[in-house]
Amino acid sequence: MKKTTVKDLLSTPELMGTEVEAKGWVRTRRGNKHVQFVQLNDGSSVNNIQVVLDMARFTEDQLKPVTTGSSVRVTGKLVESMGKGQTSEIQADSIELYGTADPASYPLQKKGHTLEFLREIAHLRPRTNFFGSVLRIRSSLAFAIHKFFNERGFYYFHTPLITASDCEGAGAMFQVTTLDLNNLPKNEDGSVDYSKDFYAKPTALTVSGQLEGELGATALGQIYTFGPTFRAENSNTPRHLSEFWMIEPEMAFYDISDNMDLAEEFVKYCINYALEHNIDDIRFLSERFDKGLEERLRFVVDNDFVRLTYTEGVRILEESAHKFEFPVYWGADLQSEHERYLVEEHFKKPVILTDYPKEIKAFYMKQNEDGKTVRAMDVLFPNIGEIIGGSEREESYDKLLARIKELDIPMKDMWWYLDTRRFGTVPHSGFGLGFERLVLFVTGMTNIRDVIPFPRTPGKAEF
Repeated sequence: MKKTTVKDLLSTPELMGTEVEAKGWVRTRRGNKHVQFVQLNDGSSVNNIQVVLDMARFTEDQLKPVTTGSSVRVTGKLVESMGKGQTSEIQADSIELYGTADPASYPLQKKGHTLEFLREIAHLRPRTNFFGSVLRIRSSLAFAIHKFFNERGFYYFHTPLITASDCEGAGAMFQVTTLDLNNLPKNEDGSVDYSKDFYAKPTALTVSGQLEGELGATALGQIYTFGPTFRAENSNTPRHLSEFWMIEPEMAFYDISDNMDLAEEFVKYCINYALEHNIDDIRFLSERFDKGLEERLRFVVDNDFVRLTYTEGVRILEESAHKFEFPVYWGADLQSEHERYLVEEHFKKPVILTDYPKEIKAFYMKQNEDGKTVRAMDVLFPNIGEIIGGSEREESYDKLLARIKELDIPMKDMWWYLDTRRFGTVPHSGFGLGFERLVLFVTGMTNIRDVIPFPRTPGKAEF
């Protein structure tokens, strides 16, 4: 007999009346001297399968170690359930114990646990219904991303995790070195002699695969990256991680309008995929954590996104009577409170903001004819703020070179990027989606630490 998942046991009518085998972890055990009930979960569903144990066939000593958190194998007949809350249950013929869980020390007993407490036991929190739902949704969204791009003829392109260039220009990067930090080789002027390092130059973990992704787009036409990225910002907000995943498509011959169309289609596709394949998990999270979750997801899928310029957005913010913590003026880098006001209060739907001042955006963005703004775009969502950032890239060698010099970016690290503008340059665009921010929106969670299995934040790397 082969194991059947709890998900299939609860959703496959053809199994009714047959002998089945289930394996999983005990959520609860209750009952009396005549009959015992075990709620069993194997991670395939937020729902449990009830196992009914006729005490005429089992002894108390046999069932004593079957406690919350223990793992078991059960065989028996799948029958229609007479109780409320489940459609089917297993009338057990046998139960085999795999691993015990001491009730005195197992931290996930049948009671409410705060999210803060669960972050301290990240090695066990995936076993809770709450995080099981989050992680199943995360898995589905990852699959949907690959499916979306594959269906549209994009190529999955792997960019390096170790790099010598800072794509975002923020300087908050994790250095990679094999040098002995207690005995660093020095140059005559006292600086570190990186010629003795593994790569013979300073290197770091990547903050983005975009620059290398552009090389793929100008060869394969349209590519996407999906991998981990790293930011060494000492930030302890609910919106920041030091290790997170990014999706970064790059497309040759796309202008900013094409880019916006793709971004809107992409996020709607991913959200709709979760609604189709994870509705039980979404409804569980909606009932227990975010009452308006399902309605908000369907609203985003069913409505067109508003598109307006940064200048128009700033005017709306300045003319509003809302009291903002951070001042609003043309040239300001908009904060989450500004973005959320536009989305949640003014338009009441997702917004794509375009044409930002060049001073607050990256060097590679295409400049508009006004000389003041660039063809950048940010997709803004309720509860989140910015979820996607992108732009049309500057394809002109002379303009890009002038911008690099203006910002004093070291030429030795950028020659290869400039070279692509010398040989068959084309208009091209792309964007980046922080995967955890997408999962944050689809699950209704409010802290980004709760949508990745093992969060990396300042001072936190235990698990």
